[in-house]
Amino acid sequence: MSNSVTQEFVTFRVGDQWLGVPVSIVQEVLLAQRLAVVPLSPPEVAGFLNLRGQIVTAVDVRTRLDMDGEPSVGTAMNVVVRHDDELFSLLVDEVGDVLAVEAGSVEPVPATLDACWRSVSSGIIRRERDLVVVLDSGALLRVEAKA
Repeated sequence: MSNSVTQEFVTFRVGDQWLGVPVSIVQEVLLAQRLAVVPLSPPEVAGFLNLRGQIVTAVDVRTRLDMDGEPSVGTAMNVVVRHDDELFSLLVDEVGDVLAVEAGSVEPVPATLDACWRSVSSGIIRRERDLVVVLDSGALLRVEAKA
């Protein structure tokens, strides 16, 4: 019997990039939802969604990470995460599997990674065919209005 500690991450894709967040913060995963647009909000705030009477801020991960391509707000899947006792929806293109890895296999964020990505990432997981960037949800959700 092994004493290794495993960490689990919910994986999802935005464009061609796979990303992940710890399973422990994920409340649920939803198909596309109708969003209420919020006037004068930062560009990465796609709007609010009503989740069983609770207002949830929807963050367009593509816009937040400064990725090319059209935001897929109308067809985006929602990864609902809890941060500081508040719910947020991460709008993503596709939700993957739960990835269980040994704690030691999450590598540090490479210094060569784009500064925007580096500021919201906590590690990298190598898979057979690709990499999963582990997001720091607190940093990702720190959305500030541009002056």
